[in-house]
Amino acid sequence: MNSRWQYRVASVGATLVLTLGALAVANHPLVQDLFALVPYFGRPAPAVLAGPKRTVAVLTTVGVVAGAMWPVFKPRPRRILDTILLTQKRVLLAMVGLAALGYYNYTYRLPRSTLMIVTGLLFVGLPVAMVAIRRRPSGSERAVVVGDDPETMADVLATTDLDVVGYVSPLAGRGGRSSDAGAGHTDGGVVVGAEPLADLECLGGLARLEEVLVAYDIDTAVLAFGDADRVSFFGTLDSCYEHGVVAKAHRDHADNVLTERAPDETLVDIDLEPWDTQDYIVKRVFDVAFAATGLLALSPVIAGIAVAIRLDSRGPILYSQERTAEFGGTFRIYKFRSMFPDSEDVTPVDDDDNDAITRVGRFLRTTHLDEIPQLWTILVGRMSVVGPRAVWTDEERYLEETTDRWRKRWFVKPGLTGFAQISGASSTDPETKLRYDLEYIRRQSFWLDVRIVIRQCWMVLTDLVSVLRD
Repeated sequence: MNSRWQYRVASVGATLVLTLGALAVANHPLVQDLFALVPYFGRPAPAVLAGPKRTVAVLTTVGVVAGAMWPVFKPRPRRILDTILLTQKRVLLAMVGLAALGYYNYTYRLPRSTLMIVTGLLFVGLPVAMVAIRRRPSGSERAVVVGDDPETMADVLATTDLDVVGYVSPLAGRGGRSSDAGAGHTDGGVVVGAEPLADLECLGGLARLEEVLVAYDIDTAVLAFGDADRVSFFGTLDSCYEHGVVAKAHRDHADNVLTERAPDETLVDIDLEPWDTQDYIVKRVFDVAFAATGLLALSPVIAGIAVAIRLDSRGPILYSQERTAEFGGTFRIYKFRSMFPDSEDVTPVDDDDNDAITRVGRFLRTTHLDEIPQLWTILVGRMSVVGPRAVWTDEERYLEETTDRWRKRWFVKPGLTGFAQISGASSTDPETKLRYDLEYIRRQSFWLDVRIVIRQCWMVLTDLVSVLRD
């Protein structure tokens, strides 16, 4: 990314140039005539602006677009996908504003054909420009060391050739030169005393990591923690992901992170986004379509299940539970209650051996109908239709202790179903389940998701028919 003032100037300039260019193209008589031939837009009559009307319309359009794009001009690290989506969202907002001016009979409004052409051009052109502007020239990366282990921090400093501007640590204190950003802000109050850190600027504690990433225009974060814990280690990865910062870690943590290749050096590159941008977009569109259709189509079934649960046993209709999300975060899911209240056990148990399951609950679990409320969680974006199964946080502590590499599952959004589910692997066999989950992460594609969903739906129908026959 360019420096802060350079980015502001470049982003504002690109917006003005592209908006003026889009208006010039859209206002050309030939373009207007060709657009009038397209049947899908109502064949609007060609309208070419000229004279004072054109001048005022251009100034109005440039002002509205620049105002709508103002949040994008802020020099904040973002992932490429977030930059694209934010820019497109602001373009659509600008066009809605211009359309509203036309609706209220603004004297110099844009013709409908011109507005539609400009929208299409900016919807594609501005995101490309913003992504290009945010790319830092090769060889100018700025890095920060983040960790709580002085020896590991010293080790990574000795092996990296990055331009390290300082370190962030819960041990922030008197181990290095304190900057204004870090002065008076410590998370733990323990002195960092490793000699290689003595000449390195202390930028603050972990509580200020996101502020440091923005204020110092960081491109790469080098993680040097003693343990790959959920709060500090994966919390740092989450911040890197949200701000589009590259993450590296000491090879001792290679079993806890996704990497593109086996570690052969002190530092390993962490694959924060294992899939391409277009895969994330297609996957999200599929999730929304599937969840919305499912909730609408199954609404009578939802009502029937609610009545059956109420009549079968005392307790709430819905059951909620904290599950693990991306990068060790947590979210709450809802399912139809299938067990007696307060009968949970962190140790995985097969349903056939679980006496805590109610009569209706056993039917719901066998047919997987207890999962229907999770469609809402998918719709709001906390889960995906296909992915590693979200695990109860209390149960996950047990699985982490019994299975190496379990945290590799935390790098993608959890799913309603996945390879492990259609292959019959559950938490009672965590090694097999993990192997299927990692295989899915490596092979994910739209058509693979479709095949998994079809297979899961077929299994649900088969189980439902079997239960009804019995």
